[in-house]
Amino acid sequence: MAATDEAIEKIKGMIVSGALRPGDRLPKESELAAELGLSRNSLREAVRALSLIRILDVRQGDGTYVTSLGPQLLLEALGFVVDFHRDDTVLEFLAVRRILEPAATAMAASRIGEEQLDALDARLDALGDDPSVEELVACDLEFHRGIARDCGNSVLCSLLDGLSGPSTRARVWHGLARRDAVGRTLREHRAILGALRDRDAEAARSWATVHIASVEQWLRSAR
Repeated sequence: MAATDEAIEKIKGMIVSGALRPGDRLPKESELAAELGLSRNSLREAVRALSLIRILDVRQGDGTYVTSLGPQLLLEALGFVVDFHRDDTVLEFLAVRRILEPAATAMAASRIGEEQLDALDARLDALGDDPSVEELVACDLEFHRGIARDCGNSVLCSLLDGLSGPSTRARVWHGLARRDAVGRTLREHRAILGALRDRDAEAARSWATVHIASVEQWLRSAR
């Protein structure tokens, strides 16, 4: 095992075992290196790597801390990686969304507040008759995030957020705009909101499934 990989595993072991907890400050570099039997250089590289994936937080002049380890924080890296996918794999990401998003939408039916539904309705109204792709991307992101936030499961919400960030949505919306499918997509958004207002979890699940399946269909026919 490479020295840096070994250092990462040893720090991970301390966190998993509870020796280091969320919010804890790591011992000084020299002390931790001696405790773990590592060189200071390999320890430094391990800390740098773990900070990139939001396990550790390096604060200049203060020290290195374990982050909150919350799902939203840890799964940020997923969104970064997803942005590198090729156009020919976008359908695979949509297939995963089609599994997860209808479940999240159904779960939100009993939790989402009227104020949030009103805000999402108003956001759709604000698009107007001829929105730009950038406006569509921002609205779509806000719409689906707004619902997922109220599903009651922070891991599911963070997974969905990572699977389809702004870059992925921009690719999809550019295709939809060219195919004049924007109107239908926004009508499906309205149908999802209607089911949520009725507190009808199964209707919300069904409309979310139809919505994502429609996008998949358009993209398949455009290939």
